[in-house]
Amino acid sequence: MKHIYTAEIFDRLKRGQFICANSPDEDERKWYDYLDQDEVFEALYDYFDKIRYRLNKGDGYFYFSRPETNAELERKIEKAYQWIDLLDFFKTYDTAFDTGFRFTPAEIHNQLKNNADLKSKLIDLSKGKSGKNRLELIRDIIKRLQNEGFVALENEDDETYKVLTSFRYLTDLIEQINIPQDIEDEIPE
Repeated sequence: MKHIYTAEIFDRLKRGQFICANSPDEDERKWYDYLDQDEVFEALYDYFDKIRYRLNKGDGYFYFSRPETNAELERKIEKAYQWIDLLDFFKTYDTAFDTGFRFTPAEIHNQLKNNADLKSKLIDLSKGKSGKNRLELIRDIIKRLQNEGFVALENEDDETYKVLTSFRYLTDLIEQINIPQDIEDEIPE
């Protein structure tokens, strides 16, 4: 079987990006549909595995992973901490923030007036970025999610973003963190 999108898929995934079922990008949806065929996925899994890239399938998204050293593992853990903070910020903005959710920076900015927790989290996420107004800081945070492949700009005119299915990668990661009840109830001294 000839694999017609192998180069495009590799170019996208090798940069740490996702291929999402609900992407506003037509090519990305086409690649997703292609990869979602069992025989194609299995063939490309074997193909990429030979060059030390593991093709993974999530719920509505695909991504690469690779075997890592301890230093790379530490970097991944630090990145996970950042994702947790970003997820916390957006869930504070709206608890319904999840796959398919649409939002604008202006909507988040408007919530800052009435939501002290959201304002505090924005300040924490924006440490070291002086001289920017709150709307610019929100745009920077959204850009981080966009660069990671978790949201996409759906409408440039009104600056509407859409949460992609790859966002489940973050929520799945958080759900896998297990804090035993006896530790959870302890109060640090």
